[in-house]
Amino acid sequence: MARGVAKRPYVPKPLATARVKLPAALGDLLERLAEHVHDVWAKQRIKDGWRYGPARNDALKTHPGLVPYAALSEAEKDYDRNTARETLRAIVKLGYRIEQPPGASQRRRRRG
Repeated sequence: MARGVAKRPYVPKPLATARVKLPAALGDLLERLAEHVHDVWAKQRIKDGWRYGPARNDALKTHPGLVPYAALSEAEKDYDRNTARETLRAIVKLGYRIEQPPGASQRRRRRG
């Protein structure tokens, strides 16, 4: 058993963020964070010896999600989006403000 872990089952208690509304302007940030979440996960998997495979196989260390974010299904992207969304909601719930940097709207127009 891990050090300091009680014998009772772990009951996660995330911040209550259901009522936190994120501005629509954060949509681009949310998508960029979702891609970042996926890339961080994939980088660690690859570092741990995992590689792409058509099916997850823990023994062979293969995983179908080891592809660029753009190649994921919408359902898989939604998993990463939810992590990003809940992180942004927690930041707001903790009293922080998220503001677009100056010129961000112009940079977004040039990219798209």
